Amino acid sequence: MNAGVWRALAGLLAIGVAALLVGFLWLPQVKPDFTGGGLWDAICRAAGVPSTWAPAVPREDAQASRVAAVFTPALAAGGDVGRGGTLALRCTMCHGARGVSTSDVPNLAGQYAEVTYKQLIDYQNGHRRHALMQGLAAGLSEQDIRDLAAFYAQLPRPSPAGPATAVPPLVNVGDPMRNIAPCASCHGGIDKKPGSPWLDGMSQAYLATQMQQFADGARRNDTLASMRNIARQMRPEEIEAVARYYATRAIVGRAEGGAEPAR
Repeated sequence: MNAGVWRALAGLLAIGVAALLVGFLWLPQVKPDFTGGGLWDAICRAAGVPSTWAPAVPREDAQASRVAAVFTPALAAGGDVGRGGTLALRCTMCHGARGVSTSDVPNLAGQYAEVTYKQLIDYQNGHRRHALMQGLAAGLSEQDIRDLAAFYAQLPRPSPAGPATAVPPLVNVGDPMRNIAPCASCHGGIDKKPGSPWLDGMSQAYLATQMQQFADGARRNDTLASMRNIARQMRPEEIEAVARYYATRAIVGRAEGGAEPAR
């Protein structure tokens, strides 16, 4: 191999090294929102992998839900809205007469039928824990659960209020370096994955508590540990920001007499 070929190869190598240094070290450093931590993060960015990984989850998890989050017509079929409305009378103290709550429990009005179905089955089987909800769900038949899911699914959702706070980066773009997908890719805004709940207008305290429970492993009824893998990577201030954003996305409801509450 003659000297000209060697010079060409050396030139290509130099260009490649320079491109890597510029693309993965210099350009990220000049971005105002860059949060890289040094050489290891740069190597991870170049390889396209997270710089940190969540702890391994046991393969067999006794508390994991056995209800698939993937929507099938069978999950929503066969629900009697009228009968579901009668059954829902026992739920009004917490979830409101029309499925809109003013306390730190989830709104159920307009929630997808498969979501309500899954959560009630999980409470019934002990895969999601809450003393009151487990007690109530224990007495429900399969048909009762389908009827309740159908009733709440057809109720009108709270009226959109528009965002009252800035959209957190995790909602729209996530954080690929921490293996965090955008919230909107499952919960609406960018896309909607079947089985993922509608979150707009939910209580901020409720949302923050659920994310923290996923992060701690206290709640484990998410299929394939999808929420646990995300929540473990979130910082406390990010959990609060995401919860606050979704809580401001809808009007909670109207007070008695038709007056609209202050936003």
